[in-house]
Amino acid sequence: MKQLKKIILALALLLPTGLFAQEAEEAPISDVIFEHVLDSYEWHITKWKDKDIAIYLPVIVYDDGWKVFSSKKLESGEYQGLHIALKGEKHEGKLVRADGSRPFDISITKNVLSLMMSSLLLVILVLLTARWYRKHDVCKEAPTGLAALMEPLVLMVHNMAKENIGEEDYRKYSPYLITAFLFILLNNFLGIIPFFPGGANLTGNIACTLVLALFTFFTVNLTGTKHYYKDMLWPDVPGILKPIMAVIEVFSALVKPISLTIRLFANMLAGHIQILCMVCIIFIMAKYGPLLTGSMSVISVLFGIFLDCLEMLISFIQAYIFTMLSSIYIGLARQKS
Repeated sequence: MKQLKKIILALALLLPTGLFAQEAEEAPISDVIFEHVLDSYEWHITKWKDKDIAIYLPVIVYDDGWKVFSSKKLESGEYQGLHIALKGEKHEGKLVRADGSRPFDISITKNVLSLMMSSLLLVILVLLTARWYRKHDVCKEAPTGLAALMEPLVLMVHNMAKENIGEEDYRKYSPYLITAFLFILLNNFLGIIPFFPGGANLTGNIACTLVLALFTFFTVNLTGTKHYYKDMLWPDVPGILKPIMAVIEVFSALVKPISLTIRLFANMLAGHIQILCMVCIIFIMAKYGPLLTGSMSVISVLFGIFLDCLEMLISFIQAYIFTMLSSIYIGLARQKS
């Protein structure tokens, strides 16, 4: 966390010290950026007439018994012996006891709520697409509406699985790969939308990307063939090299989910930070006069739009790369000779 703060602070220092709207009048630019990219116990919507409009999410913890209450109770500081750790404390931004230790916490945070909503939305999109195919003969008419959007995405991943896994096995893994691709793509796009129900940085959260990578890891290693494990644990090399190569192969298998995790997390987080920095320029320049403010606002908006378009492209590319690498790893594990 400290290293990540240093990176964001370095990015912020590339800009003059400034403020982001009303929030930035009260906090440094790095804190404003962190507020938008990190998880929280409430979902801030907007500020209207100096009043914050937010969705206060349920806090669910076990601390000498289950405690369930609204996160609004924490606004005044401590509630039932719990408070949110302040800046610089060990568990900054997390719910802690008075002594700074963490209780068992399964609260519905901003990212958890975003996960629930995006999962529900994905199910609805898939069911609506399936409904169209049940009611129409695809041999006689081309898909329309939502089905026309979903079909090329599904076929792209289906063909990817066929090519990388092989015709014999690909049908067993294609549903997982399609689900992973659509889930990542949907959440990447939702993260770009600046207003509710978008704006959550779900795929820019390393916990989320780690779980996705572990799904691929366990799929690969729990369904691998004997040939896959033979090549890993007893490779076909001179005897003196077998122990060394076995260690390297096992290490390589463990590194694969780490690379999947960091690639998706880092790219999506960096995209959010870039866009926020461009937006901050408008408010940073506000104190330098109307001429500079107006000119820099135009530049900031133009670059912001450009970065939004670039982020949409990156969102698709990252979903594609995660799915492609997953299919390649599964294909390598399913080789029979």
